[in-house]
Amino acid sequence: MSKLNVNIDLVARLREMRKTTYPDLVEAARIAEGAGCSGITVHLRGDRRHIQDEDLPALKKVVKTRLTLEMAVTEEMSAIALESKPDMISLVPEAPGEVTTQGGLDVAGNFDAVKACFDRTTPAGVHPGVFIDPDERQIDASLRAGAKSVELCTANYSVVQPFQAADQLAGSKACPTAEDEDREFELIEQAAAYAREKGLLVNLGHGLTLENTARLAALPGIEDFNIGHSIITRAVFVGLEKAVLDMLRVVEGAPEA
Repeated sequence: MSKLNVNIDLVARLREMRKTTYPDLVEAARIAEGAGCSGITVHLRGDRRHIQDEDLPALKKVVKTRLTLEMAVTEEMSAIALESKPDMISLVPEAPGEVTTQGGLDVAGNFDAVKACFDRTTPAGVHPGVFIDPDERQIDASLRAGAKSVELCTANYSVVQPFQAADQLAGSKACPTAEDEDREFELIEQAAAYAREKGLLVNLGHGLTLENTARLAALPGIEDFNIGHSIITRAVFVGLEKAVLDMLRVVEGAPEA
């Protein structure tokens, strides 16, 4: 059965918009874990737009499941990972000014830096993971660099349904189609199977919602789903506990309550 990791970056983003002490990131982690998630994920960006350095030790003290740190492949972040010792790191690409991560990390094109990062952090007991596109070349490079898990980027799959809804309102014919979704699903399915054959743990994430996660949850051998934005935004209306519980039921393939 797949597990759910909850990314709480957006909680920190709301806090940083006003530079207040609330909403409390630690309380968000406690509620998410109390609802049954198997891990908490945060992305410490170079621009510090949401998660701050001091959030890591605070979360490390209270997270009872697993704390994953998403981070760029830089010496600064490697040093922070060594100091904060999250349970897992997930290496991700970062671009100045981007609204969110645009796709997977090009491990093949940044192989030496990725390997150097893992060589520094893995001996300290930090699980080495990487966020990549569903591409066999990137999977092979990740394995050679020392990764033990890969999170396959589901952005292209996830964008189809929201664009279809917007298209119906706007009357445009340029949006992705159901055939596009099928094609992206097959890429993820094939890449996940390939990564498992290579001995890697396989996680999925990026843009996943209640509506589009169930199909992926039916895939065999998916370790974790890493979901944040849709859970936190839905929590505005239904509360964080219910938002996590509802997503957890989808990930686990359980019937609606």
